[in-house]
Amino acid sequence: MSDTVIRVEHLSKRYILGKNGGSEGLRYEIHKLFTAPLRWLRNGSAHCESGALKNRIPMADQQPAQEFWALKNVSFEVKQGEVVGVIGRNGAGKSTLLKILSRITEQTEGRVEITGRVASLLEVGTGFHPELTGRENVFLNGAILGMGRAEIKKKFDEIVAFAEVEKFLDTPVKRYSSGMYVRLAFAVAAHLEPEILIVDEVLAVGDSEFQRKCLGKMEKVSRSEGRTILFVSHNMKAIQTLCQKGIVLEAGILKAISTAENALRLYSESTEMTNTATFLVNDSRPSISFVNVDPSQLEHGNLVVDIGFKSPFLLSPPVAGLVICSTLGTPVYGSNLRFHKDGLIQSKLSEGVLRMTAKHLPVHGGVYKLSVWLGDWETDYDEKRDVLAFEFKHGHPALNTPSPETIGFTDASATWSFLRAHS
Repeated sequence: MSDTVIRVEHLSKRYILGKNGGSEGLRYEIHKLFTAPLRWLRNGSAHCESGALKNRIPMADQQPAQEFWALKNVSFEVKQGEVVGVIGRNGAGKSTLLKILSRITEQTEGRVEITGRVASLLEVGTGFHPELTGRENVFLNGAILGMGRAEIKKKFDEIVAFAEVEKFLDTPVKRYSSGMYVRLAFAVAAHLEPEILIVDEVLAVGDSEFQRKCLGKMEKVSRSEGRTILFVSHNMKAIQTLCQKGIVLEAGILKAISTAENALRLYSESTEMTNTATFLVNDSRPSISFVNVDPSQLEHGNLVVDIGFKSPFLLSPPVAGLVICSTLGTPVYGSNLRFHKDGLIQSKLSEGVLRMTAKHLPVHGGVYKLSVWLGDWETDYDEKRDVLAFEFKHGHPALNTPSPETIGFTDASATWSFLRAHS
């Protein structure tokens, strides 16, 4: 009997971009069903003598649909008991792959064979009913996994203790914070004994102590209980520590499947050194429009970052933050405007550029990645991870690189200012 529990052959996933694009699920099929007569009339209108019906069709409907292939011809196998890290830049197709393996969405082409019971933790609240309590959702998720009530009750106390939500067990989960959601969801997924555990980067929502707790649990269930884990994370150190194998995706294409060490090396080598990144702006919510790093400052161990933003409403005030990580994902420096109580907090703006300047960062020479976020005084609206990769030519080897627990978010060396502002 083969010990292969996941077999993926020539897997591809296509999305249709545009007004009605982005999904080929139930909504898309219903739309096709009810618009079929209109399409027939449209196509048949070429035979109309006057052509009047064709002329009445909006031009936007006559334009060909745009296709986007999130995955293209991906093939690999995973053996029982393996812990496999899936890595790649934003938009590489990692989450799409996991959603197909979890049967949340269907592939466009190719074949997937899975042997064993699968538990997935892909997004905050996935599989939870918001109106049900935490207790009820534990039993609901267990039933979805095919477990009997007696089997769930046997694990119930262990799940609750791990999630640390005893006080809120009989509260509807719609009142849970995102961290409480994740703690309970992971506890259910890890303790109800699935043969295959699929975890997306949702663990980043939790605090650092809980993340270590989850990583320890995944290591335990894989090594001592022989369960298979697929793990997506931007924390390269976690991939290095937990995983035996790595899958590297780039723009939907499988670049490599190898040992975790080789996969991380390939991913780091493929990182482009860039000083500027621009983004499409979401008109419905505040968005980061671009991020710039001043390359002339890097040689001296200084960092100057410009963060452009646009918002459909006034931000009171606009605030931003950034984190610098090593190529393995270890945070080494950060700054957050919320901790700088200066004149900027009086600003009410819908568009502008925020500049962060920091002198003599406590980093060694080498390549680093930058992640940024945008919000107002109370809410985070947009986040861009690993948007830029740059190199400090000369670091400060006499300084110890801070650990994630001592990261300098309140570092007095950082100053924030507005370059341009529009209210």
